[in-house]
Amino acid sequence: MSRSVRYTAVAILVLGVVGVAIGIAFVVEGQSKANFITNSMREEQVTLGDIGIQGAQAGELIDSAATAQLAADTIKEHRHATYGTYKDVTGGGYYDPTNLDQLKYTQAINLENYLYLGVASLGLATVVTVSGIFMIITGIAIGGTGLVLFRLARRTPQGG
Repeated sequence: MSRSVRYTAVAILVLGVVGVAIGIAFVVEGQSKANFITNSMREEQVTLGDIGIQGAQAGELIDSAATAQLAADTIKEHRHATYGTYKDVTGGGYYDPTNLDQLKYTQAINLENYLYLGVASLGLATVVTVSGIFMIITGIAIGGTGLVLFRLARRTPQGG
């Protein structure tokens, strides 16, 4: 009986170690992607004031999910106020890249989408990082359980 308990304890301990290893990989990957996205935003050197946001926040660099969300929402408001919807700007027809209004509209929507993509990507990176932390904690708990079970199995006499 104690031999099968020891094997089970070792298997649980291995699962705990695997959980910690995968959790560490998640944390590293989540953080590296968040750093990449943040640094890419900083390289552009765009501030909230450049987007048309006035006041105390105007000089703030767009380099986080919160500032990117605010900037994208502002661009969307400006785009709709200036041009309306896609149907409005094309007059219900096809997109004409030689039409300056339609070209400006697509430039605005491209910047807006770039910022929303940054918001979504930073959100996903956060989810991955938090999931990794949870895996590490769970792996430690599972590994600890396996270790305790292994020690208990060693104390149990072979016959019983």
